Amino acid sequence: MNKEYGLEINNDVIIKMASVAVLEVEGVAGLVSKTTDIKEVFSRNNAARAIKIKQLNDVTSLEIYISVEDGCDVRKVAEEVQNNVKTKLQNMTGNVVDKVNVTVADVVFKEETAEA
Repeated sequence: MNKEYGLEINNDVIIKMASVAVLEVEGVAGLVSKTTDIKEVFSRNNAARAIKIKQLNDVTSLEIYISVEDGCDVRKVAEEVQNNVKTKLQNMTGNVVDKVNVTVADVVFKEETAEA
């Protein structure tokens, strides 16, 4: 929160910004729901279940669960997600992003077409 101007950004907005940044990275197949809270079970927002946010003062930490495409360099994709999310959030909010933990929770395989 920027105390000078009394600006506060809702966590749902930060999660939405982060989800856009995640999905911009080549090799990411999508966000994966990681539900640990009963409130999130009934949430319609999939990104809210895939991205956990913690804020202390003007410092933001995120935990993100993704699925990657088959054949991609998983380490490279995860690092690009970290960098893209951190850069985009810091530029858009002005807050420091100190951690972006990425968990690759799934691999999505391309469906093979059956020969007739």
